[in-house]
Amino acid sequence: MEIWSDVVCPWCAIGKRRFEKALARFAHRDEVEVSFHSFELDPEAPREPTGDLAGHLAAKYGVSRAQADQMHRQMTGTAAADGWEFHFERARRGNTFDAHRVLHLAAGHDVQDAVKERLLRGYFTEGEAISDHATLARLAAEAGLDADEVRTVLASDAYADAVRADERQAQAYGITAVPFFVVDRRYGVAGAQPPEALLEVLETAWAEAHPPQVLTPAADPSSCADGSCST
Repeated sequence: MEIWSDVVCPWCAIGKRRFEKALARFAHRDEVEVSFHSFELDPEAPREPTGDLAGHLAAKYGVSRAQADQMHRQMTGTAAADGWEFHFERARRGNTFDAHRVLHLAAGHDVQDAVKERLLRGYFTEGEAISDHATLARLAAEAGLDADEVRTVLASDAYADAVRADERQAQAYGITAVPFFVVDRRYGVAGAQPPEALLEVLETAWAEAHPPQVLTPAADPSSCADGSCST
């Protein structure tokens, strides 16, 4: 399972939780490999945290501040139903390119899911500055990475090519919105679908990859002696 998403995307956080619920119900969950891939919702977002989300949302969609606040309240309620505690009033807009580089580092240490979870919670719940290098190093360390290694990566251009490769692959797949789930590079699922829908895709992909084997043992004449099973 490959998941394209961003760490400042509320539907990506919700989709992650819904996928986890689906996976928990999947009989072969221990054989599923999950990887997160980079997608920047706002590549032009500033490196330095700036402004509040409600103001940015109002400007982006041409709505009033009150309407933007209402949109956030609705999203907060939706997220709560899936176990998230969102505080949009704390969140600060910022560029996520470096956060994606850290996630690639985390993948190499088998802690990508934990780091992804920590970054999402840091942004949506705690109001952490997700584009700040010191903040990224601290959050990643809390999720299992070595803080010094994270700082070294962020001080270089390490994993920049990996992020761009993910984004090119997203374009090749025609992905324009996230979350986007790709199973066995055969099935694509757009959006934070209900757990039942994601489970169905997992089961379908598994059945296709593991077709039943028909065994043909040596014939036993007594197994159909009266001819009733022949055509």
